[in-house]
Amino acid sequence: MPRRKKLRYCRGIEGFNLFKPSGIPLSQLDIIELGLDELEAMRLCDLEDNQQEEAAEAMGVSRGTVQRLLQSGRKKLLHAISEGHALSFSDAEHVCIGPRRGGGRHGRGHRGVTG
Repeated sequence: MPRRKKLRYCRGIEGFNLFKPSGIPLSQLDIIELGLDELEAMRLCDLEDNQQEEAAEAMGVSRGTVQRLLQSGRKKLLHAISEGHALSFSDAEHVCIGPRRGGGRHGRGHRGVTG
């Protein structure tokens, strides 16, 4: 029996959960599902220019997990764009929307400098 997945802390998306090529009805398109954890890994590493270690800490997972999420998410995203498919964002039981508890990016036990 496989081990349970660790919670993955992600930023939620508001107001949309699907992208599709314009001018083509959704009923005529294949839909590719991109996990919110894959989207969050790409956002942290590609959009915010964080290292994989920093993204892993923010999401509460290992660097290896972030690397796998980046690989699968980028592949799905490029497949959807290059082949003209719709892209849907999917949630899962192991995805937690909101900031990581216990200090966020600073790890456990870190106290911020107060002025």
